[in-house]
Amino acid sequence: MPFHWKQEELKFNTALQRLQHRLGETRLLREALQPGSEAGQVSLHNLIDAPANGTGPSEALATLLQETVGELEAAQALVLKRIQIWKRQQQLAGNGAPFEESLAPLQERCENLVDIYSQLQQEVGAAGGELEPKARAVLISRLDDVLRTLVTSSFLVEKQPPQVLKTQTKFQAGVRFLLGLRFLGAPAKPPLVRADMVTEKQARELSMPQGPGAGAESTGEIINNTVALENSIPGNCCSALFKNLLLKKIKRCERKGTESVTEEKCAVLFSTSFTLGPNKLPIQLQALSLPLVVIVHGNQDNNAKATILWDNAFSEMDRVPFVVAERVPWEKMCETLNLKFMAEVGTNRGLLPEHFLFLAQKIFNDNSLSMETFQHRSVSWSQFNKEILLGRGFTFWQWFDGVLDLTKRCLRSYWSDRLIIGFISKQYVTSLLLNEPDGTFLLRFSDSEIGGITIAHVIRGQDGSPQIENIQPFSAKDLSIRSLGDRIRDLAQLKNLYPKKPKDEAFRSHYKPEQMGKDGRGYVPATIKMTVERDQPLPTLEPQMPTMVPTYDLGMATDSSMNMQLSPDMVSQVYPPPSHSIPPYQALSREDALTAFPESHLQIPPNLNQINLPFDQPHPQGLLPCPSQEHAVSTPEPLLCSDVTMAEDSCMSQSVGGFPQGTWVSEDMFPPLLPPTEQDLTKLLLEGQGESGGGSLGTQPLLQPSHYGQSGISMSHLDLRANPSW
Repeated sequence: MPFHWKQEELKFNTALQRLQHRLGETRLLREALQPGSEAGQVSLHNLIDAPANGTGPSEALATLLQETVGELEAAQALVLKRIQIWKRQQQLAGNGAPFEESLAPLQERCENLVDIYSQLQQEVGAAGGELEPKARAVLISRLDDVLRTLVTSSFLVEKQPPQVLKTQTKFQAGVRFLLGLRFLGAPAKPPLVRADMVTEKQARELSMPQGPGAGAESTGEIINNTVALENSIPGNCCSALFKNLLLKKIKRCERKGTESVTEEKCAVLFSTSFTLGPNKLPIQLQALSLPLVVIVHGNQDNNAKATILWDNAFSEMDRVPFVVAERVPWEKMCETLNLKFMAEVGTNRGLLPEHFLFLAQKIFNDNSLSMETFQHRSVSWSQFNKEILLGRGFTFWQWFDGVLDLTKRCLRSYWSDRLIIGFISKQYVTSLLLNEPDGTFLLRFSDSEIGGITIAHVIRGQDGSPQIENIQPFSAKDLSIRSLGDRIRDLAQLKNLYPKKPKDEAFRSHYKPEQMGKDGRGYVPATIKMTVERDQPLPTLEPQMPTMVPTYDLGMATDSSMNMQLSPDMVSQVYPPPSHSIPPYQALSREDALTAFPESHLQIPPNLNQINLPFDQPHPQGLLPCPSQEHAVSTPEPLLCSDVTMAEDSCMSQSVGGFPQGTWVSEDMFPPLLPPTEQDLTKLLLEGQGESGGGSLGTQPLLQPSHYGQSGISMSHLDLRANPSW
């Protein structure tokens, strides 16, 4: 027990002993004033100073009773303050603060005061003849106020409902009446406790002294909202537990300004009534839960938790519901974040001053490196969870809550072992690691993503200079597939955890044991391992043909066109242009041409500059007729000149240049074509002879600029037949 609690308990026990002593004095004085009392048995002249103050025994009795009632009121104030402290501690526990939930000490104090009240009431009644009517009425009124306040204050919410409450979701709550064992006994019909949802405005009205005596109108429909208030002799308590509460729907009230639904606070009002004592004095008890936020969808949970966190942390005792400061000191915010982190993650390792410096830089958008810069600053609710962080798409709390969730689900043991620095900026990481040896790394929470952790490590550039590489952040889903420890083990470039701890020594306890051999079912185990794709320049490659689907028009029937798919392994090696001169083209007679088919020949791809359609879209014109040729190509002697045109029925979305001039292509680039008929061959040869006579072909080079655009190869006079056996 803390020292101040021991002091408070000692103070109350002293007040209780003084009350009991005062009661004894009052009893003796009253008995001395009764007729027929023996002076030898009761001598109270030493208890009252009649000669000094000039008062008689009756006046002394009235004064003594008034002083005793005053001390009872003072002792009651101590109990009420302790009850308020218990409520405040219960609220702070919602953020992770330690909390002694037991109400037994408070119940004992309340019962002791009720016993004192009963004895004092008897003394006032017994001294009726010795007291003036006015003084007696004042004493009775003061005693009644003590009892009423004590009874109404001893009805508490022992088990709070969830402070972020989702509709159509079951929840539990419980209340306790600290004086139930004294006043209720074992009634034939125990009183019922009712649970109703109230708005912030209704809660304020209830807190006023002239507030409504009856239950307020419910702002939401709660199912299973009545439970009997019963005494439990084994538990020495009087309580009511709601096990199956369900908020079916909620009626939203008008909000203030830019307030969102996740900033709207409500509460559950627990109420009951019964009669007290032989006079059947009506007693009505009400207890208000902690403020809660009602949500209807899971995506509202994050912002609702921010509202509750702020209210729990920065509200005051005895406030008007549910007023809370709009701006608080940064130091208090640090305490709150630390409590929340430790409680949510489930660790005794809290945040360090360096972590608070990073958090201050983030929430204030200030890169100052001095902690004193932020020591006396204050943070507003808007900065906490309304304003979007600079250059990001989320608020400070949304980012921090993502870290909480990730650490709680996947990184608790790593954080508890101090393997994660976590809250550190990318710029500060650079200053830490820049002078460290290769393979030094550290773990930090992603600054640009919600709920991500990344590995920053030192590598050497091509010039030997140190560089800091940040690996793509891992989410909770990623770490559920392969743990952080195993991912670190997978990366051989990671050697030492900053500053100089070998990674196997640091993370060995977090490695998953590797299975050797077959498992019990006879299967060989398979393992997923992580690699890192580096952004390094690749070696220069020789030009290659892109994948394409051309259609060849051989002047035959339309069903004789061929589609051909090229893949990288079908593209032959590209050679530089030949250094020897190319002989001029000599026109051949029909007889010579029929015997001049080579065993292998040159094959040239189409001009890719004209491919403008998707690969899977056919040419809108189908097979094209052979156009008249304006240019001819001089070919080596083995080549035959024929009018074979190629119509592309597919294309690329971007312009692709053709082969550079002087480039030769191997013979196995295209698959063999279907053999044409003898009539087709004759027609092709005759057309070729006719065009060869129309101009000088021998003066044109083999490769020339295409008249369709950039550099390309004219395809009109190339023999694409694979074998003379056609």
